[in-house]
Amino acid sequence: MSELLFRPFGKIGRWSRDIVITEKLDGTNASVYISPASQGPVVPGNVVAVSADGLWWLRAGARTRWITPDDDNFGFAGWAESNAEELFKLGEGHHFGEWWGNGIQRKYGLAEKRFSLFNTHRWTAPEARPACCHVVPTLYTGPNEEYEIHRALDALSMEGSVAAPGFYDPEGIVIFHTATGALFKKTLVKDEAPKSRVAQPLARAA
Repeated sequence: MSELLFRPFGKIGRWSRDIVITEKLDGTNASVYISPASQGPVVPGNVVAVSADGLWWLRAGARTRWITPDDDNFGFAGWAESNAEELFKLGEGHHFGEWWGNGIQRKYGLAEKRFSLFNTHRWTAPEARPACCHVVPTLYTGPNEEYEIHRALDALSMEGSVAAPGFYDPEGIVIFHTATGALFKKTLVKDEAPKSRVAQPLARAA
């Protein structure tokens, strides 16, 4: 008789640790994946771009699948292909962010689409990231205090989007718990309701 595989109980993280609050952008999830060309064979149509030295591949992703300029998601793969030279500067690995702006969800009053990276710790300084990339705005960093969460929401509600100044219908915030790596979100409208039941609010005039 085979023995049952022992399953240990995971370590419990401490709640009272630092958090990072960022503005939650209402666009579509996107990612750039940079991998060594030596990693494996090219899947036809999977690689969006190859580095000038031929050593690196660039793939573009939506939330659940790889995308290409011929099978795109709001034009992100086409944008990644056009900006590949800059995007290779992100370095090896997965780089997640939000593809937002003109023609996507709230639109934010923009004439263009933008890719905002989620990793604020690494990419906040403009000189540290590719010129074609933005980063989600950090609203608070510090001890995990509930009033700071409410203060960040209140500031967005009264002052509008930080990512798109002058747009007064932001979606909400994302809370990153640094000790556990967990992410949580709170929205300004119907936060208690499942996303499938929340109607999109109309943007207010600036």
